[in-house]
Amino acid sequence: MTSMIRRLESRELSSLSVDLGHLVARYGLVLVLAWIGFGKYVKMESRVLIEGSPLMSWVYDIASVHTVAYTLGTLEIVAAVLIATVPVAPRLGAIGSAMAVVLFMGTLSFLFTSDTVVATHALGIPVLSGMPGQFLLKDLVLIGVAIWSFGDALRRLETD
Repeated sequence: MTSMIRRLESRELSSLSVDLGHLVARYGLVLVLAWIGFGKYVKMESRVLIEGSPLMSWVYDIASVHTVAYTLGTLEIVAAVLIATVPVAPRLGAIGSAMAVVLFMGTLSFLFTSDTVVATHALGIPVLSGMPGQFLLKDLVLIGVAIWSFGDALRRLETD
């Protein structure tokens, strides 16, 4: 009987942990996207990265620095709002999650195109600079959460 109670408690803890993890992952992603998006209206920290990117530098040929900043910020805020709707509007949440995946693919590309990502090498292993290296690396986790959120939204659509 005691082992059965322990298994039930373990299952409840497991279920609670998974549910809490999903909640923190989704709304943590929402918070990060919205906060960074709002920041684009105050400062454009990715200008140097975009200018140095062979994949994205062309954007300044067609738009000003402020236009690019405001566009990125708006896209990040819209993605955040849409992701927040997954529980009640999974189709909108899927769109927001897909937007986030694309945005994070863009920022992750800077890991390979910026010459300031690696500060030095230790025993042949690259050591990331604080900025932008370590700052960009967190987007690997964020893109994972965005991919999970996209899949979760699609799964909810299937069950509706």
